[in-house]
Amino acid sequence: MRLSFRLILSLIFAVTIVSVLFALYQVQADRRARRNDLEKRAQLMAESLQETVQPLLAKGAHGNLQRLLDRFGNRERMEGVAIFNPEGHPVLMTSNLAARLDSHLPALNKTVFQGNGWGQFFSVGQTKMHLYAVPIHSGDSTTWALAVFHDASYIDAQNSKIWRDAFKNVLVQMLLISTITLLIVRWTMERPIKRLAQWLQDLRAGSAEPHPDLPSSDVFKPLTLEVTHLADSLKIARASAEEEARLRETANSLWTAERLRVYQQEALEESRLFVVSNREPYEHVFRGSSIETVVPASGLVTAMEPILRACDGTWIASGAGDADHETVDAHDRLRVPPEEPQYTLRRVWLTREEEERYYYGFANEGIWPLCHIAHTRPVFRVEDWEAYQEVNRKFARAVLDEVAGQDHPIVLVQDYHFALLPKLIKEQRPDVRVAIFWHIPWPNPEAFGICPWQRELLEGLLGADLIGFHIQSHCNNFLETIDRTLESRIEWERFAVNRGGHNTVVRPFPISVDFKEDPLFHANGSGESELLRQERYRLQKQLGVQADYLGIGVDRLDYTKGIPERFRGIERFLDRYPSYIGRFTFVQIGAPSRTHIGRYQDLIHEVEGEADRINHRFETKHWKPIVFLKRHHNHEEIEPFYRVSDLCLVTSLHDGMNLVAKEYVASRNDEGGALILSLFTGASRELLDALIVNPYDTEQLAEAIHYALDMDPRQRRERMRRMRRVVKQHNIYRWAANLIGAVSEIRVEQPQGVKCQPA
Repeated sequence: MRLSFRLILSLIFAVTIVSVLFALYQVQADRRARRNDLEKRAQLMAESLQETVQPLLAKGAHGNLQRLLDRFGNRERMEGVAIFNPEGHPVLMTSNLAARLDSHLPALNKTVFQGNGWGQFFSVGQTKMHLYAVPIHSGDSTTWALAVFHDASYIDAQNSKIWRDAFKNVLVQMLLISTITLLIVRWTMERPIKRLAQWLQDLRAGSAEPHPDLPSSDVFKPLTLEVTHLADSLKIARASAEEEARLRETANSLWTAERLRVYQQEALEESRLFVVSNREPYEHVFRGSSIETVVPASGLVTAMEPILRACDGTWIASGAGDADHETVDAHDRLRVPPEEPQYTLRRVWLTREEEERYYYGFANEGIWPLCHIAHTRPVFRVEDWEAYQEVNRKFARAVLDEVAGQDHPIVLVQDYHFALLPKLIKEQRPDVRVAIFWHIPWPNPEAFGICPWQRELLEGLLGADLIGFHIQSHCNNFLETIDRTLESRIEWERFAVNRGGHNTVVRPFPISVDFKEDPLFHANGSGESELLRQERYRLQKQLGVQADYLGIGVDRLDYTKGIPERFRGIERFLDRYPSYIGRFTFVQIGAPSRTHIGRYQDLIHEVEGEADRINHRFETKHWKPIVFLKRHHNHEEIEPFYRVSDLCLVTSLHDGMNLVAKEYVASRNDEGGALILSLFTGASRELLDALIVNPYDTEQLAEAIHYALDMDPRQRRERMRRMRRVVKQHNIYRWAANLIGAVSEIRVEQPQGVKCQPA
């Protein structure tokens, strides 16, 4: 109500000021116009009388002159006429003019007797008058004067009327504005605000609707956005508090973002955490004249984002978006996420040639196929190796710049793009604790020996204090590769390498995802919840298919993911079990990746060709077996597919971990669905209740699909419940805590005489 009152007063004041100024302008303009009109009429009257009076005055016919003056003096708004002798004294005038003017007759200007017309406004008591005088000549050539007098008081009367009308208009406008404003405020502001306040009140009470009808107009959009973020934060905090309370009751301990934050502060003793990766967590791209924020499709981003949010660290990555330059400060930094900044992103700029040779060349045509046994021949070029070295040096300079002034910081390097970086950092800052996590498999020594620069890569990696892999077999392969390639001492008991007096510990750290409970999508005791059924119907309508069963696959379009093999397994399943034709649809979400490389372009054509071929065999008017969505989908778009699908296919030919498998399990709050998982993934070592398959075995894959769809519901729930327990207990925060704990246990001794300064 106070807001409405202040708004109404402000509008009334503004309208009053505008109306007064407008009325003032109108009065002045009207006054000038009327005065000009009166002056013109007086001039015309005087000049017309001048022609009549002049002959009579020359003859001395004063009697005739008096009658003439009396006759003209009775006209509208005309007070009278007077004739002045050369000395300026009135000798003849209209009968009533003398009584009206009394002694207030003004003196004429001398210019009249010199042959010029002259006029002026003057006052007689409270009456405004106007006179206009012209010269007339008598018989003896002397100059007399004829003056015409008008009543000018009507001009002020008209001005007063304008002011009265303006006041009435202002009064009416005030009443109208007050009424209309009050209605508008109540309709467009008070009602939405009350609705918003009621939703917040329900939210505090725990009875809020999941998707409320919040105000969406431009005025309320920022407020609605912030309130929604606040609601999400409150929801997460409440869920975490409830989970912590439940775990305390059962003497368990679940790793959460808050627990990781506290643990990180204690373990690192306030040392800051710096993460280095090739891919940035947020890209900025131009969409017309505006800038849009995009989250790249990446398992690395999925895994590392919660850690940086929990620790308020710094993420150093290459800027890839075409609008990235527009969003950083003078030091190439910005705070992210955009809606709720919680950590710092530092961007490193690469030239097009560096990106082509370092990223697409050496990293993804060389190291990637070298480490993935997926029957794609690695390609090594000298110019690519030189670019790889230069980019690693460029990132080393950026890291050293960020850690300058920090006491014993921790640098966590990500993946195969930066095998040389640990050594480059250690050479300049021996006091920095450096860890590198290798997200892809490590091959056996014979396979890695293909690389012409294997010694340089291994020496760069051994600059780290800690090297992490997903599973133990990758650690074993790495140590065997070191043993065969470099002169060093390997301590197999503690899985450490000593080379040149520097110790490097090698450990498995199975990476995971952020596990979040969502009670809205819990199924009731009888099966699927109503909300899940509605979501399933919406997705099928969106896809344009009608099916009893849905399958989902989510991958980058990479030859290691086994997508063509997956499609052929679906084809074989439909061949063997034709009763599922028209009833089972598989949705493949594929994000295009590394399309600069010919092998990836060939893969896209192969995947599209297989999908079209199989659909052509089986599809009907309202159904087809495979829906291929070839574009990037963010996590919010993928989540509904996870929740409603009857099975998820993860058929990687070789994979370090594969977080899609864990994301699918974490999304199944209803404890439904089945996971079909390749035995060549790291996830198959943890998710033992998945249906483990050889993706090259089409018959086995077809049987696994049938078994998943035909599985007893109780067995399906038990399997999913056990897998969810594993992912929940071994979530991303626990992975980060284990990694940070291992790094914090390392004691770095700074050699004497070494200056810790940026390169």
